[in-house]
Amino acid sequence: MAELGISKESVCFIIFKAREFEEIPGSGLVDEGFGGAVVRDDNDATYDEIKQFIESIDLDEQCDVVALAWVGRGDFDLSEWAEARELARERHNERTAEYLLGMPLLADYLQAGLDVFGISCEDIEEERL
Repeated sequence: MAELGISKESVCFIIFKAREFEEIPGSGLVDEGFGGAVVRDDNDATYDEIKQFIESIDLDEQCDVVALAWVGRGDFDLSEWAEARELARERHNERTAEYLLGMPLLADYLQAGLDVFGISCEDIEEERL
């Protein structure tokens, strides 16, 4: 059975922070229908917060976030979870945070990946409000 090696809370934190970028008026991404890509702004504390968070989690957790995004994007399905994790591990480098943050629709992909596992961020989101 496929199992996540990162906590739901950690993935949901990344999702919530990445969604903040989708709501920035005038970014052009949402306005033009491109969805929420995380756009680097030197003065953006949220970008730095997510980047530092991803860099602070261990290698296995980083690889699970990447694999989860790939599952959510449709590159792999749940039956291929072990393969997705292994590929993420093979491709891991010191730029994992930048890779993830440069991924258009990161929050949507991670949420879709969690959905495949039957995991929701709703309870955590309610606590945040």
